[in-house]
Amino acid sequence: MQVLSVSFFLFFLSLLSSPRETRADETKSDRVYIVYMGATTASDGSYRYDHDQIMTSVLKRKQNALVHTYRHGFSGFAAHLTEEDANSIAQKPGVVSVFEDPVLQLHTTRSWDFLHFQTDLETDSNLGSVSDSKSQGQDDSIIGILDTGIWPESESFSDKNMGLVPTRWKGTCMGSDDSDSFKCNKKLIGARYYNTSDAVSAKYHSARDRIGHGTHVASTAAGNSLPGVSYYSLASGTAKGGSPSSRIAMYRVCTSFGCQGSAILAAFDDAIADGVDVLSLSLGSSALFRPEFSTDPIAIGAYHAVANNITVVCSAGNDGPSSQTVVNVAPWILTVAATTIDRDFESDVALGGNKKIKGEGINFANLKKTPSYPLIYGSSAKSNSSKVDDARNCKPDSLEENKIKGRIVLCDNDDGEYSPKEKLAELKRLGGVGLVLNDDETRAVASRNGDFPLTVVSSKDASEILSYINSTKDPVATILATVTVEEYKPAPAVAYFSSRGPSYATKNLLKPDIAAPGVNILAAWIGNDTEEAPKGKDPPLFNLLSGTSMACPHVSGIAATVKAQNPSWSPSAIRSAIMTTEVIGGGNLIASSTLAIQKNNLKGPITTQSGAAATAYDYGAGEVSPTGSLQPGLVYETDNGDYLQFLCNYGYDISTINLISPTLPDGFTCPKTTNADLISDMNYPSIAVSKFNGKESKKVSRTVTNVGSDAETQYTVSVSPASGVDVKVIPDTLKFTKNTKKLSYQVIFSSNRSSPVKGAVFGLITWTNGKYKVRSPFVVTSD
Repeated sequence: MQVLSVSFFLFFLSLLSSPRETRADETKSDRVYIVYMGATTASDGSYRYDHDQIMTSVLKRKQNALVHTYRHGFSGFAAHLTEEDANSIAQKPGVVSVFEDPVLQLHTTRSWDFLHFQTDLETDSNLGSVSDSKSQGQDDSIIGILDTGIWPESESFSDKNMGLVPTRWKGTCMGSDDSDSFKCNKKLIGARYYNTSDAVSAKYHSARDRIGHGTHVASTAAGNSLPGVSYYSLASGTAKGGSPSSRIAMYRVCTSFGCQGSAILAAFDDAIADGVDVLSLSLGSSALFRPEFSTDPIAIGAYHAVANNITVVCSAGNDGPSSQTVVNVAPWILTVAATTIDRDFESDVALGGNKKIKGEGINFANLKKTPSYPLIYGSSAKSNSSKVDDARNCKPDSLEENKIKGRIVLCDNDDGEYSPKEKLAELKRLGGVGLVLNDDETRAVASRNGDFPLTVVSSKDASEILSYINSTKDPVATILATVTVEEYKPAPAVAYFSSRGPSYATKNLLKPDIAAPGVNILAAWIGNDTEEAPKGKDPPLFNLLSGTSMACPHVSGIAATVKAQNPSWSPSAIRSAIMTTEVIGGGNLIASSTLAIQKNNLKGPITTQSGAAATAYDYGAGEVSPTGSLQPGLVYETDNGDYLQFLCNYGYDISTINLISPTLPDGFTCPKTTNADLISDMNYPSIAVSKFNGKESKKVSRTVTNVGSDAETQYTVSVSPASGVDVKVIPDTLKFTKNTKKLSYQVIFSSNRSSPVKGAVFGLITWTNGKYKVRSPFVVTSD
């Protein structure tokens, strides 16, 4: 399967991806390994002395071997080991897995206004726990963020008018090289940083953000509401986080060299002890590196965080639009895809003859407004030693300088070898004055190009420009200054880079779970970024980024709000509320009054950026609703027993599971033979069924809990059509009473045609009582 590379403007995609490279101070015989030993206590509740015994044996051989130790939320350590030592430790009793320390990558305000416009609903003032919890203070939620650090001086993190820090907070604001200037407050209540023992990370003795990504993510999740901000007058408006009154705890696990798995685990371990409510991770492996759950630092840490009642939200990855590229697919993780918003950054191409072509890009160049610059196609500037394909793609060293100097150049971008940034740099080096890039995929995602004019056009428009070049003796053009276009249509659409399902781990679990805005998102930035600043401008205080990195904190902020309003809810209840009350195409979201909510702002279904109809493999349950999740009506609760049964069905044996979880449900055991089909029966808000041949029916069960305002209520079911599949729900009515809060139903999938289903078919199961509408997506696939 070919995985398409993400364009340059997706922040930090150049970070290294596992497997990690050997650094200067390491040899092939001595690298950092992670030793994962499961829970912190044994099944009888006693302390895990085997953890100390194994770690002590390592330190006897090499005094400075230890990198991190994990003992708060789970047991284990990271240390410099030889391959022989690592293999030996892996065989010891009490060890779940030993694996080399991976380097993961970052998955790089109008967005909130757009979400509210799309999905806003009236709040019932008599909703019991929802309204009652408001008196407890929404600012009690604490969002922990694992990222590149934070810029504490940003106004997004001011603690003006905030109350006292919640007493349950047990974290710290670590001293650092710049401790005189790095200060936490009642908004940014904690900050930690993690370094390995090598020289590469030795200079990062601070939680201060040197990159910008973590600051941007933190302000998207929980930044203060700040009116009148912009990116150099573009995207002007109010920047605000998803939960502006929540607290922030930053765990700096990433540097410019990547995000060490051992540091990520250390941050999870600390966050569990610190007392966060939500953990937000805009990072993960690439689609090419697919670790098992027992060797995936994020899956391991997230499992133990969820076991400690912490909701974990992760980005789905930026390796789309190829299928089966979604990462962070463990069922205890809320996995977020990326969509566009209704804002465009238009930088048009003006041709001779009064013809204007729409383009996309952010530049602050000062070209003339009239088309007076010679225009040339890359292939026409080919050097004698280069190939035509190389020249039309404007690859470095493929063009003649005397044919480029003083000209605007039309370049293709289908080589997959060089980024637009590299092509821009080459044209600039040769004396070109502008770049028009032909690329359908990146057309909807604005790139920031400083003072050099670059704009992206569609292949259709590029053909029109090329036709003008070929039919005109002296073709001329100019690239116009960028303008912000609001209420752009259609929106939302699934971003081309957003990683797609089905999950590589199993097709019996639907991933991603939900989608949120992740394109051209305005949020806070580091205050000393002179490289980002155009000539003559001060460093930006806010910046525009794209990626599932930006989608993830939108959902993290919503999760924090739901948690604040419902402090007793489990992570699975919060996930269910977010997933089952999203915007679904053509349907209505019902609260205390009926309000029609359409799929996109053209009142049609969400599409991909290519215009094709999107499916649950693209966006999971749909576009997130920032308010609907506060009033879900019913929730699907997935408990620890469900997750342990998932591990059984996935192939883990009972002895390993007994190490991972110190307490097993009464009578719990793994089946004698592994059966991945049983994963479909996990009590998840979505349903995925694989290997459907049509010859025999498939049955799955679900249990819902009534959390609505009415204890006595009745829900009826409806099913959207799924081509080639009959779907029957038994019973078709659920009657809740004061004493009956939980009810179960069964879904039977059978074929309604003589020929078997080919590929995947999608549909919806919807329960409604006239006040709430609770919708679960399903997918049935033949493979």
